[in-house]
Amino acid sequence: MPISTRRNLVLAALFSLAAAGVVTPATASPATPAQPDHGCAAPIKPAAIITVEPCDGMDRVLQKAAAVVPRAGQLAWQQRPVTAFTHFGMNTFTDREWGSGAEKEATFAPSAVDTDQWMRSLKAAGVTQVMLTAKHHDGFVLYPTRYTNHSVLASPWWVSAGCTGADGARQTAQTTRTQDPSAFWQVRDAACTNPRGDILRDYVDSARRAGLKVGVYLSPADGAELPASFFADQVKRVEAKVAAGQPLSIEEQATYDDRASAPQGQGRYGTGSAATRRTIPTLVPHDDRAAALAAGKLPRFDVTEDDYNTYYLNQLYELFTQYGPIDELWLDGANPWRDNGISENYDFTTWFSMIHALSPNTVTFAGPAGVRWVGNEAGQARTTEWSPLPTTGDPNTAHNEELFLGGATASDLGSRQVLADPSVRYLQWAPAESDVSIRPGWFFHPDEQPKTAAQLVDIYRRTVGRNASLLLNVPPGPDGELAPADVAALAAFGQSVAATQVNQAHARPGDKAVAAVTDGSLTTSWTPPHGASEGTLDVPLARPATFDQIRLGEDISHGQHVEGATVQAEVDGKWQTLTTVTTVGATRLVTLAAPVTTSHLRVVITQARATPYLATFALYRTVAPAA
Repeated sequence: MPISTRRNLVLAALFSLAAAGVVTPATASPATPAQPDHGCAAPIKPAAIITVEPCDGMDRVLQKAAAVVPRAGQLAWQQRPVTAFTHFGMNTFTDREWGSGAEKEATFAPSAVDTDQWMRSLKAAGVTQVMLTAKHHDGFVLYPTRYTNHSVLASPWWVSAGCTGADGARQTAQTTRTQDPSAFWQVRDAACTNPRGDILRDYVDSARRAGLKVGVYLSPADGAELPASFFADQVKRVEAKVAAGQPLSIEEQATYDDRASAPQGQGRYGTGSAATRRTIPTLVPHDDRAAALAAGKLPRFDVTEDDYNTYYLNQLYELFTQYGPIDELWLDGANPWRDNGISENYDFTTWFSMIHALSPNTVTFAGPAGVRWVGNEAGQARTTEWSPLPTTGDPNTAHNEELFLGGATASDLGSRQVLADPSVRYLQWAPAESDVSIRPGWFFHPDEQPKTAAQLVDIYRRTVGRNASLLLNVPPGPDGELAPADVAALAAFGQSVAATQVNQAHARPGDKAVAAVTDGSLTTSWTPPHGASEGTLDVPLARPATFDQIRLGEDISHGQHVEGATVQAEVDGKWQTLTTVTTVGATRLVTLAAPVTTSHLRVVITQARATPYLATFALYRTVAPAA
């Protein structure tokens, strides 16, 4: 999972135009709690999470699956097809993919950080949302947190170059850091503070100036918080492997490289500390939020947690109250030291509850009615990709990858066969997010080269074109900029997609049905007459079109219903089937073997779980990226 650790792991009223089946959109409820039936004969209400009752037969389960709809944050997220992941942190300066948590903060020493350059480059690629690794598995934090000294606050980056005025205060913080996790936060304003020191602040502000939505990745796994005794035992174990000539994993190599050091945090991870009553936020000495909390201007939460969960909740609180709105929160379930004798019991139930309370529209990776991992890191979604998925447990109470039948990598997550499994307990809207890096690694390495624009276009078709969002990682280098080769590939990729996606399908005047699916809006759609689950949309065009790509899309505010469809064209007086698909979802993009010219097409819905709402029909002519 940053990525390599995955292995460790309402409808509103419908106003129909009867002849054409044109409808206005529905709105999904923003609530995430599951909607119980109170019996198996009650009306099924659309919701983002629906309970499957023991008395439900297959017909009713299928009806419920058709009634699962995205909440507001998910609906908005699915209209942002490309998100850029930004892996930047301690690993950028150690030339690693995995950190130990024992790195000295002085190792993080960029010469500059130009987040505006990042955003210009990413926006040129068609990106509409960006997401920063505010804390990776090594535990180093890219913003001035109050709860650990292992952050930019303790790095030379925090102090303007050449300034010595803060030396005394910072030396005192270094001396007291073991006893006080806020030691460096206390001296944050000592002297000569670098105005660009808060990387997350710079990132968020640059993104918003560029008109981009913002996500944050906060790793639950935290090497800096490993107990020193455990790390020392790990060093001995790894040294023994080296002496025996045995190969090391990337995690073990980091431990071996940093064997002369020790974890830089407070040793809170996996200690089995007692779960006691705590208040979030936990105020530190001289906390600048005290007055606002006392006045009720900031929320507080009473929780029962161990030391590490308290630490993680406090950082979540900082993110949402100081850097929000956060459109996507990314957290994996990595527990990477479990096999070596230490693990942390992540309290996902409380995490998700507090996230929802602070920001109801945030979509949380692997959270309830959030987003999910597509199951690989190759940038490839399934050819049959469902958003309404069954789970074996309550999505509010666990990292959701644990709840999908067959796990997140299963080849089939949402078909009728999976829905019929007796272990299904809930249904939830869980759209796929397909993560891939522009380079072989997730962090920048000078000996690696980026994918070409043509490769990125192909990835786009295999992700966005298959009802998934593309999460494209583009890592800045130690100089604080995206490399020229990456910038060039991004620009060519974005230009190709934008130039290609000009709809060649134009409705004839007065053809409301075709106009509804070619206007580029989710707010209009076509349905088969009389609410049927099958039907044919006739698409006579105002003028002939030449195309080699076909795009279909459902109005997912009503759910995802299509299970089978074909697109046909009349060529030389005969009807030809151009493509046959299973699922459609938000976007289904098909590339043909050769261009086709026609002025008459039709879309045949051959199977659906409920009345389909076709919102998009587009014909594109591929514009290849510039070399």
